[in-house]
Amino acid sequence: MLSPTLDDQTALVTGSARGVGREVLLALADCGADVAVQYRTSPEEAEVVADVAREAGVEALTVQADVTDPDSVDALFEAVEAELGTVDILINNVGAFAPERWDELDYATWQTVMETNLDATYLCSKRALPGMRKAGDGRIVNVGYASSEKGLVSPKNFPYFVAKAGVLMFTRMLAADTSEDGITVNAVSPYVVENSAEFPEELPRGRPAHFEDLLQAVLFFLDPDSDYISGANVEVSGGWLPERV
Repeated sequence: MLSPTLDDQTALVTGSARGVGREVLLALADCGADVAVQYRTSPEEAEVVADVAREAGVEALTVQADVTDPDSVDALFEAVEAELGTVDILINNVGAFAPERWDELDYATWQTVMETNLDATYLCSKRALPGMRKAGDGRIVNVGYASSEKGLVSPKNFPYFVAKAGVLMFTRMLAADTSEDGITVNAVSPYVVENSAEFPEELPRGRPAHFEDLLQAVLFFLDPDSDYISGANVEVSGGWLPERV
């Protein structure tokens, strides 16, 4: 697996108390970055992740925040900046999944899926940019979903498809908007990951994506030598070529 040198950098990974976010954060710590573990309802798990990160010899901070609320996002960044310094690396990982038909979802669930996937990406990126622009450097990686580029949708889990398509559009817009600022903005879009809530009967290459498969793409975007690569989306799908979802 790639191992770029991230010494003297501060990384914030949203939703990093468990799952993909946890694995990404620990990989960044292993590469030398000081890390901020953002959580909403899992304080004990967040503290465990921070303790594991510290074993790599880096600083680690846990912060409770609701990344769909602007005031909470401001407080999150203020806490990280006060303790660890300007956020150099932002991984927008939070994103609820609701595998039900669109007309069987209650409105609150619909809103949660849209807000955690798209609104949170917008709010955290917007808050990170002033510090990155001032530094003339920065990396943002957003988590999308394989097939979102094709615009494929299904009655089941419809708001998730919409939100992830929006994440990719936002990624490309922000890459263009920061092209003169020394900042790169990219996306990593998995299909089925080893901790996914549901598994289809057939999987590409006979298995879901391992965490390490996602990390390979994320760390590539964070490598200092990847500073010209922005607005890209890497599908970590095992070669899945969907005609429908």
